[in-house]
Amino acid sequence: MKLRVLGCSGGIGGGAQTTAMLLDDDVLIDAGTGVGSLGVAEMVKIDHIFVTHAHLDHVAFIPFLVDTVGSIRTKPLTIHAIQATLDILQAHLFNWQIWPDFTKIPDNNLPYMRYEALSLGHTIELNGRKITPLPANHVIPAVGYQLDSGRGSLVFTGDTTTNDALWTAVNKIENLKYLIIESAFCNKKRDIAIRSKHLCPSLLAEELEKLEQTAEIFITHLKPSEADAIMREIQQCIGRYSPRRLENDQLFEF
Repeated sequence: MKLRVLGCSGGIGGGAQTTAMLLDDDVLIDAGTGVGSLGVAEMVKIDHIFVTHAHLDHVAFIPFLVDTVGSIRTKPLTIHAIQATLDILQAHLFNWQIWPDFTKIPDNNLPYMRYEALSLGHTIELNGRKITPLPANHVIPAVGYQLDSGRGSLVFTGDTTTNDALWTAVNKIENLKYLIIESAFCNKKRDIAIRSKHLCPSLLAEELEKLEQTAEIFITHLKPSEADAIMREIQQCIGRYSPRRLENDQLFEF
């Protein structure tokens, strides 16, 4: 399995793009503004989008992607998410007011897009690749994902805060190789992180104490205006884990 980072920022500007990662050439993990870096020939190959949650920075480019390639594909694009997330997308995005409902275009029999509900902890297998939703703790219903090739696993936490259930699941992954985890705010905004159910370096340090497996750790969802300061605080709090900043175009093979 190869995972390419298309976007991993908590905002935009100066090359920063919001969360989107391309698994091999046919699966997206979230679909933020990073999807805009793909060409049409790359977009048309995408058959599946696994969504962590319905916040705009993670779903903003689903409408544009479907609108761009729906008419030149031979089968619907499948949106995978827990039912609560699908309900939000249906009610508030693909509702004919914000954007057309592509589950009914051009008709109900062969639409450009379809939904498939996921269940927490239930693995989906796509051509030997296993994708499992993991617990997340956010202000709206959310999940993270384990991507498992058989040889190794990558865990993407999605947006989350203090979350014992996540570590219970992660500590059972014997072939864990990479952990991508967020830190959206600096320590002086710890109160905002708590209220918005994100992490800051001090909270992240507390969470990583629960990790019992060995993995390379990468930090995502940094606010562009605070990214350097957040990473300095992370190095001070949890430097012993050698966490690194996730970057656009970074490639993971596992």
